[in-house]
Amino acid sequence: MPFTQKSYYIDKPIKSFLFLIRNFNLTQAQAQRFISKGRLIVDGKPLLDKSSTISGKVDIVLFKPITKGIKPIFISKDFAIFDKPSGVITHPNNMATDYSMLDEIRYYLGENANATHRIDMETSGLLIASRDKNSDRFIKLSFEKRRIKKQYLAWVKGRVKKEFTVEEPIKIRDDYSISKHKVEISKDGKYAKTSFRPLKYNKKLDISLIEATPYTGRTHQIRLHLFHVKHNIIGDPLYGVEFNIAKSYLEGTLSKRDRLEATRANRLMLHANRLEFSYRNRYKIVSKVNFLKG
Repeated sequence: MPFTQKSYYIDKPIKSFLFLIRNFNLTQAQAQRFISKGRLIVDGKPLLDKSSTISGKVDIVLFKPITKGIKPIFISKDFAIFDKPSGVITHPNNMATDYSMLDEIRYYLGENANATHRIDMETSGLLIASRDKNSDRFIKLSFEKRRIKKQYLAWVKGRVKKEFTVEEPIKIRDDYSISKHKVEISKDGKYAKTSFRPLKYNKKLDISLIEATPYTGRTHQIRLHLFHVKHNIIGDPLYGVEFNIAKSYLEGTLSKRDRLEATRANRLMLHANRLEFSYRNRYKIVSKVNFLKG
């Protein structure tokens, strides 16, 4: 498990955030976030008061990365690129998370490295990791300003004969009683645009391999836009399935057999395949995964 607990003894009373700043090379904001996440333990309980004074024995929950051999496919002095497998989360959800891509990122790049964006657990493909705080800010701002071009591959239901674009606003749902969709097409939503291009058609399975280019970054954007035009992604357990299937998936009770029968795959067949961006130089990175097999 990447989170481990280590004890320290403090001779003289000191503000908790100052102790973290001086001993762990953190900024004040980082130290306060460290405390708010419950990673400073006093008398066996998380100390959440960021302005508190501490002394004597305290325990610190540290992140010690482990590796399962997912090496970066490209490294520069500022960032690295990983090919994330389907089924691996990007960041740990909490201190009970036993493994995430952050493990590999910090194992190979050091304790200041970070994932600069999220990829859904079931989506595979390219993930940019920053080496330090400066590169982290630059890359995240590049995403925010839409300076990073992303292209995905997806296997979808039915035959896609020609290129098309979906421009439909997306709104996060607030009622899951009749649908487990996280987002929906709504005039009250935020502007969203995705272009699609067909690459291959498997007549026997009646599925198409397409390239998807999102111009905005809304939650589940590619999945929802494809569902909207009735070409839902193969393996999608939320969009294009019955309510009970989506409910069982979210509750963690959906069997592999039932999922395969309902969605035709035991993973979401969506892959982040290409990245194009500038960071000192112009980069065009393509995934090494052969997603054509389907």
